[in-house]
Amino acid sequence: MSDKQQILEVYLHEYEKLKEEQAQRIGFRDNMLYVTLGVFGAILSFALSGSSNYYALLVIPWVCLILGWTYLINDEKISAIGRYIRYTLVNKIQELTGNADIESIFGWEIAHRNDKRRFQRKIEQLIVDEITFVLSGMVALLAFWLLVSQPPLAVNILCVVELVLLIILGVEIVIYADVGVGR
Repeated sequence: MSDKQQILEVYLHEYEKLKEEQAQRIGFRDNMLYVTLGVFGAILSFALSGSSNYYALLVIPWVCLILGWTYLINDEKISAIGRYIRYTLVNKIQELTGNADIESIFGWEIAHRNDKRRFQRKIEQLIVDEITFVLSGMVALLAFWLLVSQPPLAVNILCVVELVLLIILGVEIVIYADVGVGR
């Protein structure tokens, strides 16, 4: 086996491992939405079971922050793997093989990003992510403020901290949204 063939085998093995990791991260990321909804349901059922439990609503923003950040980081790694394959690995293979047609090397990695509805789908997913991880936390804070009259100052400070962190998460979700089309 020539040196070029050995290097190509390494690149192909790297591609396989990257796709395995990407698939695992996609499954984990997508399950985060279901976990988040389940946790919300459990907390809400407890919080709304009696007026003495309204303080449980303050747990929802923390759930939003922790699970939302975990979701965001996994989503970013999924996109980073795709970028690495599209730009770095494809270019390495192109240089090694002399193939001038970049889109023929791992074509799916590029082709699926050229879908005419990709931008619309990504915007819709962005909206769902914002509703799930940011708006729901803000709604929990609003519900707490409406249901609990005159909470202690420390609790109000905690609420403001939660609100600021939710806003930061919302901005980060927008920043990391991979709405691009094409390679």
